[in-house]
Amino acid sequence: MADALVSIDFADATERLETTADTADDRSPVRSQADGGIVAQLRLDHPNLFLRPTLQHATDVAVEPDYWTTLEPGTTLVFVTVYGDAFDRFETGLETDPTVTDPVLVDRYPDRRVYRVTLTDRAVTFTATTAAVGGRLLELSSCRNGWQVQLRFADREQLVAFNEYCRDRDISVTVDHLRVSDDGDDTVVALTAKQEELLTVAHEEGYFDVPRGISQDELADRLDVSKSAVSQRLRRAIGELCASSLSS
Repeated sequence: MADALVSIDFADATERLETTADTADDRSPVRSQADGGIVAQLRLDHPNLFLRPTLQHATDVAVEPDYWTTLEPGTTLVFVTVYGDAFDRFETGLETDPTVTDPVLVDRYPDRRVYRVTLTDRAVTFTATTAAVGGRLLELSSCRNGWQVQLRFADREQLVAFNEYCRDRDISVTVDHLRVSDDGDDTVVALTAKQEELLTVAHEEGYFDVPRGISQDELADRLDVSKSAVSQRLRRAIGELCASSLSS
């Protein structure tokens, strides 16, 4: 539900944040939010969330925004990379999606395509508000029910402010993971949180065994993402591990 975040007990996180802040270097003229903080992995959904109608139409693709830019007030262009093989369904969805207009195929690769779209005034977004409350977008990709995001906030107040924005606009918020960010982060080097999660589940469920204990379709169901998302994340994660291991 959209108000799920405000019911979370932040007592321990707040205590750890204050402890970290006490050790920060106060000699710099630049105000710092680099120490500590809260990292939230969330799933956001709303009928008019950016590209949500298209994502609902083309469930077999994975979409990752590359960047967006505002040419003039009221004109915002967004470039997105689409992974999978159901590009026809994605393009058909774009034709009737009220959140975007003027879709353009910018580039084509064997396993993905890059599109440019223009936001309409009916699109519901959250990236500007994330920055406005002091947060930072770490990761953003499509899931079966909207968008999966990983955000970092300097403190509880920023997180609650973001949640209130979502609640006021009826954006559904589902919390997948919430942790305090610190120097002791044990995330595998070179992997994103989603890649690490996928490899962990794949290993525990026997995806790499012979015979396999779980298929890509079943992994997709477990992680609530499309099969194409599982395929490209596995490929990227294994590539990153090989690069970091073989280059040393």
